[in-house]
Amino acid sequence: MRATALFIVLSVTTFFASPSQAQDAAAGEKVFTKCKVCHIADQDQNKVGPSLHGVIGRTAGTHPGFTYSTAMIEAGKSGIKWDEPTLTKYLHDPKAMVKGTKMAFPGLKSDQDIANVIAYLKQFSK
Repeated sequence: MRATALFIVLSVTTFFASPSQAQDAAAGEKVFTKCKVCHIADQDQNKVGPSLHGVIGRTAGTHPGFTYSTAMIEAGKSGIKWDEPTLTKYLHDPKAMVKGTKMAFPGLKSDQDIANVIAYLKQFSK
């Protein structure tokens, strides 16, 4: 009986915990150091990559003053907006999601790192 109850509790907990990762903006700031070579999030300033200030909700390939690849511009025209699910997919493997992007970063492999970076970016969104 106890084993059955424990199994049910663990199953329910796993089911509800799986779809999304807990987000930690402070941890995300540490992970974002990998991105800082090319991007800024706390200011609206382009570097080698476009500013990520206000990126949540932005249409792909549309930040003013940045010269995007044709692939990223087309991604935006096809309706890609940077929300959590889309950023999660993109940050796992940018070149697989937007074939032809000029972003050289290979991606983040850890779901937790991605969730944390998104939490960090949310702080600077409109």
